[in-house]
Amino acid sequence: MTEAAKNDHLEPEAPAETQTAAPADNTQVAALQAELTETKDKMLRALADADNARKRAERMQIDSTKFAVAGFARDMLDVSDNLRRAIEAIPESKREDETIANLLQGIEATERVMLSTLERNGIRKIAPTTGQFDPNHHEAMFEADVPGKKHGEIIQLIEPGYMIHERLLRPARVGVAKGDPNVPNSRTLDESV
Repeated sequence: MTEAAKNDHLEPEAPAETQTAAPADNTQVAALQAELTETKDKMLRALADADNARKRAERMQIDSTKFAVAGFARDMLDVSDNLRRAIEAIPESKREDETIANLLQGIEATERVMLSTLERNGIRKIAPTTGQFDPNHHEAMFEADVPGKKHGEIIQLIEPGYMIHERLLRPARVGVAKGDPNVPNSRTLDESV
């Protein structure tokens, strides 16, 4: 059968469809509206996902730029610590000697340059000698009974810590007080439980 013959054959049925088309059109329109709403929702979700992915990629790029030197900086902290140890290893009685004094000045100058270079690159030293222990920035190396100190109060700095921008590069190593029972609020935990 040809295409024209098929169309001729379908024409007599057309008037019958128009009489029942109104209810069928309403259900078809409703179905199309529902499909349109669903498609719009999927499109909006896809756009939101794409926008979130773009923002996440931007944040990752910024973070990788900021923290790319973290491994290198962590290695350089050992050099900084050794410079400080060299300075502290020279006894006061020997510092009078001109040769030792010149050597000490050179080591101190090297330490200053190194610390200022670290600071220019977003790395700052944290060296708490007092205050409350913060596990996000400090590492407790020991606890000791110290009269007059509250529980968790820093009593000694063992090794300074460092931050790179807002992230911890290395925690400050500190000694903390166990807590004097004579000091009010010396315990932060509820021990009655």
